[in-house]
Amino acid sequence: MALKIDDQWIWDSWYAWDGGLCHAFYLSASKTLGDPDRRHFNARIGHATSSDLVNWTILPDALLPADSPGFDSLATWTGSVVKAADGQWWMFYTGVSQEDNGDVQRIGAATSSDLISWEKRRDFPPLVADARWYETLDKTVWHQEAWRDPWVFRKADNTWQMLVTARAKDGVPGTRGAIGQATSTDLKNWVVQEPLAVSESDFGQLEVLQYEVVDGVPIILFCCGFRELSEARRMAFGERDATYSLSCNADFSDVDLARARPFEHSLLYASRLVRGREGSWNLLGFRNIEGGEFVGEISDPIPVTANRELGLVPR
Repeated sequence: MALKIDDQWIWDSWYAWDGGLCHAFYLSASKTLGDPDRRHFNARIGHATSSDLVNWTILPDALLPADSPGFDSLATWTGSVVKAADGQWWMFYTGVSQEDNGDVQRIGAATSSDLISWEKRRDFPPLVADARWYETLDKTVWHQEAWRDPWVFRKADNTWQMLVTARAKDGVPGTRGAIGQATSTDLKNWVVQEPLAVSESDFGQLEVLQYEVVDGVPIILFCCGFRELSEARRMAFGERDATYSLSCNADFSDVDLARARPFEHSLLYASRLVRGREGSWNLLGFRNIEGGEFVGEISDPIPVTANRELGLVPR
């Protein structure tokens, strides 16, 4: 059975295993809003647990928007969770504020000892797009300042890397989606770096990024709606929103976004790679538009593997 709540929409999600229990964090909003497009500026971060990625127990929400003023006073958006060397859990998440009508995205942090109770880190200055490399707010070019969906992971040298949905400062306005990045040695202090990769002629934005090594193949995962695709991509793939993947070297020396391929086996959006308890990889994402209606629930796990040429494929 899918992860769903009868009176709420659920969409972007991220996961963390603690012992034999998988914790799902996800964006949710009440269906009493009526129009599902209103969910974005009414989002909070929900929480559920499962031992098998199929049967879920709904828990109290993990994070809510802050009181105004605050970088997350309007809504809390997508993030990721990692465990520090001292055993503390860190959640990095996106915030948008009432003060700028949600036009500017920033990244904040919260910590927890048990993945249940979370405290926002008020000593963590929100990360923002660096105008040296990244597009900042200009509504004649794009409708918002993109700097969201942080995906944090530990590198082989025990430092930390964050991948971020962003847009490059330069390039074709409609297709200059970028993989933003920042680095840290301690999870507390971050340095924004120039983009890891920039789309030259394919993607207006690369949402909900993830990096994993899947069965020995380093994989970058992201999603893009058809309206943010280049005309050539739309003609080739059709008016369909999808999750995309591409293989790369472990040092990111060969990230070529033109090689990204849609995962056509299932057109889930904002999909995540999640290991099962036995160690095999699965894809979980949310059911988006079906039959002209927004569904808003998380799928059951889809078994996947990867190869160098095709990226992510069904297993």
